Amino acid sequence: MKIKSVFNSVSKALLLAGCMSAGAFAQDGPTENDYYKIVKVPIPEGIVLEVGGLVTLPNGDIAVSTRRGDVYIIENPTSTKPVYRKFASGLHEILGLAYKDGNLYCAQRGELTKLVDKNGDGKAERYETVYAWPISGHYHEYSFGPKVGPDGAFYVTGNVGFGNSDWWAGKSLVPWRGWTMRITEDGNMQPYAAGMRSPCGIGMLNGEFFYGDNQGDWMGSGFITHVEKGDFLGHPASLQWASRPESPVKMRADMIFSKVDPRDDPKVKPEYVKNEPMTTIYEMAHKTYPNMNIKSPAVWLPHGVLGVSTSEIIADETSGAFGPFAGQLFVGDQGMSKIARVFLEKVNGQYQGASFDFRSGFRSGVLRMSWGTDKGMYVGGTNRGWGSVGKEDFGLERLVYTGKTPFEMKAVRAMPDGFEIEFTAPVDKKTAEDVNNYDVSSYTYKYHPVYGSPIVDRKDNAVRGAKASEDGLKVRIVVDGLREGYIHDIKPEGVKSAKDGLALLHGSAYYTLNSIPTGPKANITLVTPKTRAQRERVDAGAAANTPDNQMKEAAPSTEGMKGSAKPKAGAKTAAVSSIISDKEAMALLSKHTCLACHKVNERAVGPAYSEVAKRKYTNAQLEALIAEPKPENWPDFATPMAPMSHVPKKDIQKIAAWINNLNKK
Repeated sequence: MKIKSVFNSVSKALLLAGCMSAGAFAQDGPTENDYYKIVKVPIPEGIVLEVGGLVTLPNGDIAVSTRRGDVYIIENPTSTKPVYRKFASGLHEILGLAYKDGNLYCAQRGELTKLVDKNGDGKAERYETVYAWPISGHYHEYSFGPKVGPDGAFYVTGNVGFGNSDWWAGKSLVPWRGWTMRITEDGNMQPYAAGMRSPCGIGMLNGEFFYGDNQGDWMGSGFITHVEKGDFLGHPASLQWASRPESPVKMRADMIFSKVDPRDDPKVKPEYVKNEPMTTIYEMAHKTYPNMNIKSPAVWLPHGVLGVSTSEIIADETSGAFGPFAGQLFVGDQGMSKIARVFLEKVNGQYQGASFDFRSGFRSGVLRMSWGTDKGMYVGGTNRGWGSVGKEDFGLERLVYTGKTPFEMKAVRAMPDGFEIEFTAPVDKKTAEDVNNYDVSSYTYKYHPVYGSPIVDRKDNAVRGAKASEDGLKVRIVVDGLREGYIHDIKPEGVKSAKDGLALLHGSAYYTLNSIPTGPKANITLVTPKTRAQRERVDAGAAANTPDNQMKEAAPSTEGMKGSAKPKAGAKTAAVSSIISDKEAMALLSKHTCLACHKVNERAVGPAYSEVAKRKYTNAQLEALIAEPKPENWPDFATPMAPMSHVPKKDIQKIAAWINNLNKK
């Protein structure tokens, strides 16, 4: 996790282009809460449970470590009056917890520690150092873990630090900062992999180690990826230790800097430059240095959409007791207080797959998750100094499946000529086989020393054919212009469920296409879809026939009025009818995945829309600021906004007009 200051943890690309809380206006269909309920676990007064580590014990109790250095055992955690027992204290910012062979292990800032209850009284009497690593004392040198591998070894990751003046540039100030360390129980440490920036998101999934990072220098957006011994994950700071004899990493910093200018003047913060030569981490891994074990993301988590501060990664091990996503991954996000879902597959030997929105609305920043013996998910949160959309400083909650199946894209699989979308319930075949009900585009992020990256090289990908399976659970779509190394944003916008005619609960899948599979192409009749402009004209026509606009058009006639009153009334009517309704705004903002960072009347990660309206920008000025933001206009917000030029101009115009109309209601 970036974990720098109150809002630096929530990083760059949060969307001034109109994001409001999901509950700002009434919604027609079911909501996340109908399927997955958030239940608060009571915390006794006086306990500051800033959750840094969370693990379920064999008897159903849960162990929680805190950033303040305490470890609690919580008995009967599903009851209305759980019992908290302090197991250990006096440790240094515990940001991970594991259970192995009857003992708890935690990563403190500078060591892996074994906590031993020798006399069985429910408290740890011995704190044994398994292995200690160097620390410089820099505040950003957080340590995460451990995760226990199938061989019994522990995996711990370390944040980079920063310079004194160039605070934006991650630095490995002492050995193994920005690395994964593999540590055996007898204290033998082996450097395992390098190139990490803020590796809070770690998970051991089916015996394989996965890690997640988030946006920052050299990191265009959040992601998760598979990590093997000797891998380099992208951030060059750690490579100053790669030449040591114990290092398995072959990559070297000068190899990166020969292709990408490090722009390392300590007095000048690197900024994004349009139209400059660019490369991507995928190109570095697969084309520039294909034999240097560079790992590009298995799955990107689009910034400001699925998160801003990647945290815990866990697999659904409930065999369907937690809903229709058995075997898939859940990825927490501290800054946006939410959880994303990830479907992984392996194509031509490479991990790739799709990320989806899953559940928002947690009380604090989601840092750790663990499965309970009741098959619910425990979620531990904290936001002190890091900032989060959830307003509470800390919290412990349970996410409980209600038994109802949401209408969702269950999985998206790559095909030689497109994708296969699997749904959680049968689709209405008429809507599913209409190519105009799909919107697909592809884009990527730059690999450079700038703090994050806007979306770059975006292109529309026409859907040329769609065919539903006999049972209606799968739809094969043929998509033009597939691009390896790119995120493919797949929106089945007009597809409805067969039973109830419901729209998808979450309308986007973000598929990271690292390798296009071989095999037969779909036997589907191909057609020419409507262009985006044509679809927008149809949408505009439909919007003009909404009850709100019909009422506006039915305003009293000005015929027969004298003097200048007639043209003035006509002008006013035209201006009013150009403003979309709140309901239409909600749908539009949902389409562009803007629903986490701004609210209508309340400050959040970004300013409230009503505050933006008070600035009295013209519509044209606001449209320009959405496409090319000027963060200096909002100096009291530490989270600058990335360009939103990929949003269609007509949508930007509607959003700008709606914002400016807020204070006129």
